[in-house]
Amino acid sequence: MKYYIIAGEASGDLHGANLMRAILRKDPHAEIRYWGGDDMQSVVGAPVRHIRNLAYMGFVEVALHLKTVLGNISFCKQDILEFHPDVIVYIDYPGFNLKIAKFAHEHGFKNVHYISPQLWAWKKGRIKPMRRDLDRLCYILPFEQDFYAHNNFPQAVYVGHPLLDAVARFQSSSTINSPEGKKIIALLPGSRKMELNKMLPPMIRLAQKHPEYHFIIAGMTLLGDKYYQPYTRQASNVTVVYDKTYDLLSSAYAAIVCSGTATLETALFNVPQVVCYRANPISVAIARPLIGNKIKYISLPNLIADSPIVTELIQDDVTDDRLQKEFDRITADSQSRQEMLNGYARLHTLLGNAGASDRTAEEIMKIMKQS
Repeated sequence: MKYYIIAGEASGDLHGANLMRAILRKDPHAEIRYWGGDDMQSVVGAPVRHIRNLAYMGFVEVALHLKTVLGNISFCKQDILEFHPDVIVYIDYPGFNLKIAKFAHEHGFKNVHYISPQLWAWKKGRIKPMRRDLDRLCYILPFEQDFYAHNNFPQAVYVGHPLLDAVARFQSSSTINSPEGKKIIALLPGSRKMELNKMLPPMIRLAQKHPEYHFIIAGMTLLGDKYYQPYTRQASNVTVVYDKTYDLLSSAYAAIVCSGTATLETALFNVPQVVCYRANPISVAIARPLIGNKIKYISLPNLIADSPIVTELIQDDVTDDRLQKEFDRITADSQSRQEMLNGYARLHTLLGNAGASDRTAEEIMKIMKQS
């Protein structure tokens, strides 16, 4: 069978690689063509398009790269027609993927979307075209079950969270040590250039105040040294490791994390964290009225547990004083650390067991068998 898989971001690349492995276990002769990154490439050859040229986030960022985005959409449509897959699998990345899904549906292709857009937070209007265009929607957050039941989406199926698969699969490839036995603080500033530019400066200023710790940035080779070196030069106790986030988290005493998938990864490794997020002010101004009061939290641990397990510093709250205060709570206050670890234990219970990749592969097979 022929599979066309589209992942547009680092997290999608990780989950796409595990999904590919699951597909190949069930269909060893599968022919897979895909958009993705290094993780997926380690499973099946080179991608059609690499995620380094795809990850644009926010209204302003997309607008600035609109020509590239439109060019990729046009190319993708033509590439699908030429490859003519038995099924197309979309991994998150809804701004791009849902446009392709509409085109693919109109041309008679079977569509499976893995990792639902956050319709419960904003852009609920996407439900109608998704219901029309998708043969299956595999969602990963337990609380989404009620949302899709209440919104008449019979194609929606809960498969569990794929990060459980990724963490279960992880085997430490290297030991990350710190000078003089200092405790390690993991800095996870995000995977996009825009996130780095906004999140690394306050992280580095925090590190400068704490020579008793060794701060390590979780870097990505797809961004290159040039985006990290200007920051590591500013503090002698800051270094960077590339493409070893899980190795870093398995060695970390605490972490400062840019909101996103990394917040849940950090929780699954039981590392106390402070969540920070800054976006382009114009993008935030546009998004805020669309989201309204629909969501109380932005980090995955808090969203899944529906309680404030981790502290979230958002936009103007990301000040040096607030970051220092919350950092002290998770490093110096044993009670605060233990409360967060107790929250992580509840989170593990809510998420259940690993196996999302296999369950999603099974749903894909079911769709492919339908006439």
